[in-house]
Amino acid sequence: MIGASAGASDDRYGKDDRVTDTASPDRLAEARAALAAAMALHERGDLEGAEAGYRNVLALDYRATDVLPLLAGLLGRLSRAEDALAAWGELLAIEPDHAIALHEQGLTLHWLGRTEAAIVALERACALDPDNPIAAGNLAVALADAGRTLDAIRQFRRALTLQPGNLHLQHQLRRLGSAAVPFWHIPMMNDAPRNDAFEAALKAALTVAGPQARVLDIGAGSGLLSLMAARAGARNVVACEMEPMIAEMAQQIVAHNGYADRITVHAKPSTDLAVGAELDAPADILVSEILSSDLLTEKVLDTFEDAHRRLLAPDAVVIPRAATAMGCLVASDSLADYAFVGQVSGFDLSPFTSFAPQRLPVHGTMTAWNRLSDDVELVRLDLTQHKHDATLARLRIPVTASGRAIGIVQWMHIDLWDGIAFENHPASTTDGGWLQLLHSFPAPIDVVAGETLDIAVGHDRITLILMPLAD
Repeated sequence: MIGASAGASDDRYGKDDRVTDTASPDRLAEARAALAAAMALHERGDLEGAEAGYRNVLALDYRATDVLPLLAGLLGRLSRAEDALAAWGELLAIEPDHAIALHEQGLTLHWLGRTEAAIVALERACALDPDNPIAAGNLAVALADAGRTLDAIRQFRRALTLQPGNLHLQHQLRRLGSAAVPFWHIPMMNDAPRNDAFEAALKAALTVAGPQARVLDIGAGSGLLSLMAARAGARNVVACEMEPMIAEMAQQIVAHNGYADRITVHAKPSTDLAVGAELDAPADILVSEILSSDLLTEKVLDTFEDAHRRLLAPDAVVIPRAATAMGCLVASDSLADYAFVGQVSGFDLSPFTSFAPQRLPVHGTMTAWNRLSDDVELVRLDLTQHKHDATLARLRIPVTASGRAIGIVQWMHIDLWDGIAFENHPASTTDGGWLQLLHSFPAPIDVVAGETLDIAVGHDRITLILMPLAD
């Protein structure tokens, strides 16, 4: 948790000498003496003795609302969480709106792994003491542990407004945000050639369709493509982003850039959109950059097919309208060490290769590999089609250089509009959000220049299939 609670200070004690039987001076004196003795033991570190003393004071019905926090805190130090929880419960039975007790109850429940119950207690504590940054921070931690990232971030932000210089809060806020957003978002935003290609396609589409054309942006991310569409003249842009935290940021970015009157961002997947609800009519232009580096792993086909079926006008423009997986045979000692294992320290570990990843990022010119074939078209997806079936075909690749082929390096060619395309070819000197991938073979294959290697190419709708075929 972010920090300890602001427990009751010692100057509270001595303000209320009431006991249940106020007619007994001797009993009052006994209770006072018992509390003083228990507190002395507590101060000396005799926690077991102090516990017995506090329980004796409680048995005398003396100042329970002051003694129970001391007892509960002591039990917590003894790692007796259930007993501490019971003590906080006794206090809350007397004072249901005791903010400190609710806070400590929440911390104890969280320690015991009862996260949902902890959140309830901490939310009540924050409602009763809204200016307490420690309570807000601890609620944020519990929310994060429960997987409620956006709620946690909002609480961390609130705590930080109450305590602006708190480095722990700043760290937690940044940690949660960066952990929830895949790393490739920012390099993709900074990919100028990709951005220019998408914007050129949007301008061309809106020139034909006119500013009244309804634009649908699926997988909006930061809202960049929606902003491009609005800048190109679109008056009605509906964007959706399924990650709530990213969608909230996109809304802020849209407003910050002055396009909130033209762009609406919904924090939901496109499959939850409907004409007559989020869209006032079927969209005339679909723009989306949900293509992954190997085209398919972000359920591209499911998403585009659903959009064609429910959300788009029959003659809608689709950007991109096609995506092609390109590739070539490669040899690489360094990449082979990531894809295969053999003799290690005198032992044969080659069976472990069956667990090797089928796809590895290559990062263009940053990774050493040698080309063994020319560029070949592997799989092409026509995203204007309304239905896509899984495919598998034989592709014969001419070998241009002899070597030990470890797999195929694959990149993308994206067809956006007539004469407008983008390709993350590995010969590029820069790396953007879309990387090149090594599709490793089950085992290396020795190939000879002038011969051919037969490959099974296709997809199962969610991943590319690139497998060498037996002779």
